Amino acid sequence: MKGIANSLGKLKWGRRAGAVFVLCTTLSAQTFTTLRSFFGTDGAYPYAGLIQGADGNFYGTTYGGGSNLSGTAFKITPRGALTTLYNFCAQEFDDSCTDGSQPTAALAPAANGDVFGTTTYGGADGCCSEPAGTVFEIAPSGVFTTLHSFCSVGSCLDGIIPYAGLVQAANGDFYGTTEGGGVTGSNSGTIFKITPSGTLTTLYTFCSQNSPPMYCTDGEAPTGGLVQAASGEFYGTTKAGGANGWGTVFKISPSGTLSTLYSFCSQTGCADGEYPYGGLVRAASGNFYGTTANGGASDAGTIFKITPNGTLTTLHNFCSQAGCADGSDPQAALIQATDGNFYGTTFYGGDDAGGTVFKITPSGAFTTLHSFCAQPGCPDGQYTYARLVQATNGDFYGTTYQGGANNLGTVFSLSAGLAPFVETRPSSGDVGAAVRILGTDLTGATSVSFNGTAAVFEVVGATEITTTVPAGATSGTVQVVTPVGMLSSNVPFQVLQ
Repeated sequence: MKGIANSLGKLKWGRRAGAVFVLCTTLSAQTFTTLRSFFGTDGAYPYAGLIQGADGNFYGTTYGGGSNLSGTAFKITPRGALTTLYNFCAQEFDDSCTDGSQPTAALAPAANGDVFGTTTYGGADGCCSEPAGTVFEIAPSGVFTTLHSFCSVGSCLDGIIPYAGLVQAANGDFYGTTEGGGVTGSNSGTIFKITPSGTLTTLYTFCSQNSPPMYCTDGEAPTGGLVQAASGEFYGTTKAGGANGWGTVFKISPSGTLSTLYSFCSQTGCADGEYPYGGLVRAASGNFYGTTANGGASDAGTIFKITPNGTLTTLHNFCSQAGCADGSDPQAALIQATDGNFYGTTFYGGDDAGGTVFKITPSGAFTTLHSFCAQPGCPDGQYTYARLVQATNGDFYGTTYQGGANNLGTVFSLSAGLAPFVETRPSSGDVGAAVRILGTDLTGATSVSFNGTAAVFEVVGATEITTTVPAGATSGTVQVVTPVGMLSSNVPFQVLQ
């Protein structure tokens, strides 16, 4: 077997048709809706979260199910109508899945309108029982292209098991991580860059600062993906390694120079947390926020803030409420919503031990918004590994790994009363750069401005406007005036020149 074994195995199940549409009001201001229950042929066990496309629909993957029992890529409307775009292991050859199988990561939107993603198994150098993995591209029409098969360089020098998703940087290339492989032979993982056409460059191999390796002081097994800061550097986490063996926070330059910013379990009793599986989110303040799956006051995980230079503050200890009503074992990254607060999920805990959706302010005030498995049979879903996404209508969308009508997972939405907004793709660019503005009910828009500077634009449809960064524009909020009011961008647009 090549590389290291993945903790997730090949899944099979009995196929049962059925779906539910459940409304559950958790608090006066929150409305939870189960949009879809998977039933096998349309996918099963959605491990990853969703992204919103330029068409206003959501795109995601399932770890299992589909016509080949190897996972799917799908599109789902805000009302729950699902279309399977691709069934993995469609290019099977000699018991291998050359196109990849069993995706665990969220898709990444690209500037060209396609989505890019990774699989943990399959590829030209792996099969259904041997982890390797791929990088792929899917057009909204479902046209599929395999861009890279991991473990294609001797001894898996290019890495193995790209557990996390990709991020498209300001230069147009994608950056990502692998959980294992790399040049040291220790299977500690890599950081890589891949061009949209598929040329991969390994930027860094973990456990490379030890000879011979005793402890991987620079970290081991990155599973949370990367986030790019305004400086151009990338920040991320490893789930293990570091000075104490319980994970790290790091930054890396686009050319591959890595600095370890923090090693977890640096405080007595691991009060600062252990195993930061989920990665980071960069806040509007410039600081980063994240979660650990274990450690903290109750060994049930934490939420933390860390500055760009590595000063860490623990904001919340999970299982701090009676019966772990606040949740436990968070596996996913946080998001910062348009109200400035952070939203996330836990895998366990809550009123019914099926996990939670929560909100936390930048200063640490915590609120549980929904407890999964709130009804017999868990029709609202159970256990979530996935990060939430805030759609341009203001609501949150996500997935559960199990539960639903067939116990094969769900897609859900949660309305918290937040207003609609617009999103720019990309969120930075030079004067003259092409920008797509995504939103809701954009038909009839009369004005687009970049921090007050008017731009020439074209309304493509109800969910998309195309424009360019106007001369004289400065960094700040993008605003769109529509017949129903003014919509502002969820994050400031950074004008590079």
